[in-house]
Amino acid sequence: MAITYHAPRQSGDQPVAPRGSRVAADIVMDDGTVIRTTVTSSACDVLLFLRELQELFCKEIHDHNCLNKVQEHHHCLIVGLDTEWHQISVTGGKPRYQIAVLQLCVGDRCLVYQIFHADYIPAELAAFLANPDFCFVAVGVGGDVKRLHDDCNLEVAHTMDLPQVAAVVLGRPELRQAGLKTLAREVMNTLIEKPKKVIMSKWAAPHLSREQIRYACIDAFVSFDVGRRLLCEPRV
Repeated sequence: MAITYHAPRQSGDQPVAPRGSRVAADIVMDDGTVIRTTVTSSACDVLLFLRELQELFCKEIHDHNCLNKVQEHHHCLIVGLDTEWHQISVTGGKPRYQIAVLQLCVGDRCLVYQIFHADYIPAELAAFLANPDFCFVAVGVGGDVKRLHDDCNLEVAHTMDLPQVAAVVLGRPELRQAGLKTLAREVMNTLIEKPKKVIMSKWAAPHLSREQIRYACIDAFVSFDVGRRLLCEPRV
C-alpha cells in the first residue's frame, strides 16, 4: 500500500509526537483516501475528537443505512478500535504487558491516544466506550477490551470481532481465523503492510515515530472500513 505521511518536515524517522503535545497528520491511502489523524496524550484533544464523532453518529447511519446484519434492526455507529501494548516486566519467564496506545477511527478521522502518557483519562471517553449505540470492531477485539479493562478500568459495551463477522456475512467459515491483512485483502481489495519491527517497537515511548503513527492509524482505519463494508453495505 502506498502511503504518504504529511507532517512538519524532519529528517529520517525522527519522533514527531513529543509528550503532552498534539500532532495532526494526514495519512494518504493509495486510493486517495485521506485519514485525518490526531496523535496526543492530552485529555482535551480526546474530548474534541469525541465531539466530532458524536456529530458523525446520525450522519453515518443516514449515509450508509447502517443495519447490523448479525444483530438485525440495531442501528449503530461503527468505530474501528485497536490498541498497542508494551512490556512492563517478566514474571516467571512470562512477559507482562500494559496498554500504551489506544486508536479509534470513524470515517476519515482517527485518534492515536498515547494513553500511557495521558495527563488523565476523561470520563467522556469512558462514556463513549460504554455507549451501546457505538459498535467497536477489531480483529481479536476481546484482547483489546480486556486490556482496557485491566489497565485503565474502561468498559467497552458493544463489540464485534471482525473475523467472526466476515465468516458470517460472507459465508466463508475459514475467515474466522483471518488476520487484519487477510480481511483487508478479501473485503477491501487492499494490501496492507504490518512490519514486525513496528509491531515490536517501543509503543510506550514519549515520542512516536512516523512509522508508528502510520501503522497505528492504518490498523484502526482498516478495522473501521472492513467493519463498515461488512455491516453497512448491502450485498446481493
